[in-house]
Amino acid sequence: MSQQRPGVELPASVGYRLKEASSALRSAMEDVLRPLGMSMTHYACLELLAQRPGLSNSDLARGTFVTRQTMNVLLQALERDGAVERADKPVAGKVLPVTITARGRAALADASAAVRAVEERMLTDLGPADRADALRLLDAMIRSLRADAPAAASAPASAPASARSARHH
Repeated sequence: MSQQRPGVELPASVGYRLKEASSALRSAMEDVLRPLGMSMTHYACLELLAQRPGLSNSDLARGTFVTRQTMNVLLQALERDGAVERADKPVAGKVLPVTITARGRAALADASAAVRAVEERMLTDLGPADRADALRLLDAMIRSLRADAPAAASAPASAPASARSARHH
């Protein structure tokens, strides 16, 4: 006789609904960025550099939720396009700080306007109090997951990686 484990009722699952919202948001943002010749990672990289010049490849990879290798490929393309510049010499160890160029800022201006429009569309039905509540609740969820991150990192390889934290652009 086998025991049946109750499944997750997806419409009532906060995690599933967050993933659904994240997927819808990413799709809508990719739709407005594609005509500008950008992906979400491309946009997020430029946005991070505009707000925090001098980040390293590793910092940018973490901030855009990609591997260092993926970020390095993107940075090479952005550098060829004149959107970013990397230092010639490492400032510490192997770290080459990256900065956004005037050309990168110009491309970012259009992309930021498009992304803001998508976010505003997403929040259309939420008033100021609901928006503040949404941010507060999301922050609480992120804190809870990050609080468990050290335990998850030391768990066996077979353990789920659901405790890994993620920030959205």
